[in-house]
Amino acid sequence: MEDIIGKFVKIYKKYEEILLYLIMGFLATIVSLVVKWGMLYTFLTPENGVHVQIAVISSWIIACLFAYVTNRKFVFKSKSNKILEELSKFMGARIFTLLVEMLIMYIFVTLLQMNSDIWVLIWTIISQILVIILNYIFSKLFIFKKKTI
Repeated sequence: MEDIIGKFVKIYKKYEEILLYLIMGFLATIVSLVVKWGMLYTFLTPENGVHVQIAVISSWIIACLFAYVTNRKFVFKSKSNKILEELSKFMGARIFTLLVEMLIMYIFVTLLQMNSDIWVLIWTIISQILVIILNYIFSKLFIFKKKTI
């Protein structure tokens, strides 16, 4: 049993940053869903298209702010006191990857008309994997970059 725990700890330490990044991303997704559904089923209505967009945008902003705080504190352990600069870069990168996702969906689902349910699901999964990778790279290399002395 100790051997199994030891192996688990060794693997965790080796991949700690990536594992924490994925866990925090999962939690940010939960935050987004709770906010979106909470808004739509308490004071907005899902039948109203404008209400849906308000819920989508609000949940995206709140999830991004949650992701910033958790990535800063737990994943990349940033000690920078330039919080506003860091947050601006983080949100800028998230907006960029949102546009990448929108472009992928537009090209494949709208232009190339791969718009059956299965293709929408496939392109959603592909775009999400790409967005996760890009967000990690931006966070690691540009936003929470460790200063070298």
